[in-house]
Parts: sequence; C-alpha cells; structure tokens
Amino acid sequence: MCKQGASTSKAHDQTASPPTMAHLKFTVNGERHELDLDTRTTLLDALREHLHLTGTKKGCDHGQCGACTTIVNGRRINACLTLAVMHQDAEITTIEGLGTPDNLHPLQAAFIKHDGYQCGYCTPGQICSSVGMLKELQAGIPSHVTDDLLATPQFTADEVRERMSGNICRCGAYSNILAAITDVAGSQPE
Repeated sequence: MCKQGASTSKAHDQTASPPTMAHLKFTVNGERHELDLDTRTTLLDALREHLHLTGTKKGCDHGQCGACTTIVNGRRINACLTLAVMHQDAEITTIEGLGTPDNLHPLQAAFIKHDGYQCGYCTPGQICSSVGMLKELQAGIPSHVTDDLLATPQFTADEVRERMSGNICRCGAYSNILAAITDVAGSQPE
C-alpha cells in the first residue's frame, strides 16, 4: 500500500506545472522594491517573507482578525486577503513605515500613552487600521452606523467601534484603543 501511495505522489510531482511568476514593483514605506514572485503570493507573505517586514502580523490568515492590516494607496486593507500582483506600482505603508522609535507616529505614541495593547500581537494592525479609519472619517466616507448617509459622519464611539470592528484584540484592550484613537482625533466621542 505504501508503494502505491509513493508512485502516485511521484506521478503527481511529474505532472505539476511550475508556478507562474510575475515581476512586481511597488513602494513600501517610501522605498522602491522589485520582486519576482509566484502569482499566488499574498501581499502579507510578500511583505513578511520576501521584504522581511515582520511588523505586519499573520493572525488568522482569513481576513477575520485584522492583524495584517496595512495601508495601500491610502486605504487600509487586510494583506492576507490580497495577492501581491494586484498591487503593481502601489504605495504601501506597514507599521514600520508609520514612525521610528525616535519619531513615533501620533497613533503609535497614543497607543503607548493609553496602554492600547497587552500582548501586542494585534497592535500593528490596530494602529494601521486606526490611521486609515481616521482618514475615512476626515474624507466623509459613511459607515454602517452613520445616521445620515448624505451628512458627514461624526466622530462617535459607535462610529469608531464600527470602523474598527475588523480588528480583533484577544486581550480586550478595546477601551484603551478607543482612548488612543480619541486622543489623536482630538475630540471625545459621544
């Protein structure tokens, strides 16, 4: 029985075609990169495995936790749900590109100030998502809880919670995360 399984495996290996490769160019954290990647490579794996930017975390790998949130062309996305080839010539920002230890992004500083993390695993995705979420609010993009879709959405606790609902914190630091976002947004949500 083992021989049959082994010969079936060898036959499968001989008929498998090589991966389709693509030459990609994009800017990550202000630096231009060119990579030759299998077209099935996710943006998350391109960042972590090929560019060695490990701040973006691989959590669920199904788009449910938000640990892999990055900013692509000004919009926040789950990097595990998109293929790298879909982002030819894109501007990509990861947690490493938001600030430096000597010059933190305001949201990075606020997360520290308000203890918006415990284990820290979700924190890079939470911060990148917060940056994108505040830009959405500033641009007047409505959410599912926006009362009047024709009016400019207001900075409320419900609005922030809805917009951040794709980012899961298993430690439960949500109130501290809301405090950090509120600190940067400059107003107390209603």
